[in-house]
Amino acid sequence: MIPDAVMKIAFDRFHVAKHLGDAVDKVRRAEHRALVKEGNGILVGTKWQWLKGASRKTHAEKLAFARLRAGTRRTADAWELKEAAANLWNYRSRTWALAGWHRWLDWASDCGLEPVLKAARMIREHLWGIVNAIILRATNGPAEGINSRIKTVKVRSRGFRNRERFANAILFHLGGLDLYPDGLRA
Repeated sequence: MIPDAVMKIAFDRFHVAKHLGDAVDKVRRAEHRALVKEGNGILVGTKWQWLKGASRKTHAEKLAFARLRAGTRRTADAWELKEAAANLWNYRSRTWALAGWHRWLDWASDCGLEPVLKAARMIREHLWGIVNAIILRATNGPAEGINSRIKTVKVRSRGFRNRERFANAILFHLGGLDLYPDGLRA
């Protein structure tokens, strides 16, 4: 058993962002249903605009998105919370990171949007692991990449007779072996 394991756990940024993105989408869908009943179709076809981060938008997309945000209050609030949380991953100090997340959690708790409240409760429960990931700059991206490549080996093979053959296929395809004779490269 690892001493103080709870203090050493790190929760990846991607998974936190996924929960917040899902919360924004749920708020968008609920607001869309309400607006359609009133005859307002402003949210039709806008799902990906809300899920795309502000830093990845072009200038023209930012201008169009500003008009969209002005016409939708609840979804805009959820999106602002998601974007604010994305900026909290830039801290270097545990103290400042904790203070920033606590301010964000207070803001999220006052928003009144159930999907965001649910995500905020999850973040509050796992805050130490989130702050650990921020401070340690820990990510499970490389492990996810390897898992994806292993799944590709499994799918392409259409199955294996036993675990040993599966393990051998993984080692063969992902083991980094140099299979070319000396002096020959592909």
